[in-house]
Amino acid sequence: MKIDNLRIATLSSIILAAALSRLVPHPFNFTPIGAIALFGGAHFSRKYLAFLVPLSAMLISDLIIGFHDSMWAVYLAFILTVGIGMGVLQKITVGRVFGSALLSSVLFFLITNFAVWYGASGFYPQTLAGLGACYVAALQFYQQDVFGNLFLNTVMGDLFFSAVLFGTYELVKRKVPAFSMAG
Repeated sequence: MKIDNLRIATLSSIILAAALSRLVPHPFNFTPIGAIALFGGAHFSRKYLAFLVPLSAMLISDLIIGFHDSMWAVYLAFILTVGIGMGVLQKITVGRVFGSALLSSVLFFLITNFAVWYGASGFYPQTLAGLGACYVAALQFYQQDVFGNLFLNTVMGDLFFSAVLFGTYELVKRKVPAFSMAG
C-alpha cells in the first residue's frame, strides 16, 4: 500500500472511531463533532477528502443516533469548521488547535441556536430581541449538566476531542515518520 493511501486510511480510521464514540453515553453536546471537522480539514491534503471523510463519518453516526429538524445547522457548522481546519491549521500548533477548537465551539453554538430561533422551535419571536433571548436561554438551558451548561459542554468536548485526535495522530506519525512527509 502506498504511504499516502495508508495515511488516508489512518486518518479516516481515527475520524470514524471518533464519530462512533458519539454512540456511547456522554454528557449532552460533549462530542467529537467539532474536533472531527477540524482534524479532517487540517490533515487531508486532498480538499474533497477533508469534507467527504468527516461528513461521511458524521452521517454514519447520525443514521444510528437519528436526525432532528435543525440538522441542517449542525452540518453547516460542521462544514464551516472543516474550512477553519483547512485555513487556520495549515501549520498545526497546540495554540492554533486550541484557538480553532474554541472558534468552532462558538460557531456551532451561534449557528445551531440561530436555527432554533429561526424556526425549529417556534418559541422565539423573529426579532433581534427574540434571537438574543434564544441565545441567553441556550446558555442557561443545561445548568445541571456536568460542566454547567450546553455551551460549556460544547467547548469542553471540542477541546478534549481535539487533543485526542490531534495527539493520537502525532503519536502515529512518530511511529510512521513517512506520514509527516506524505501530502
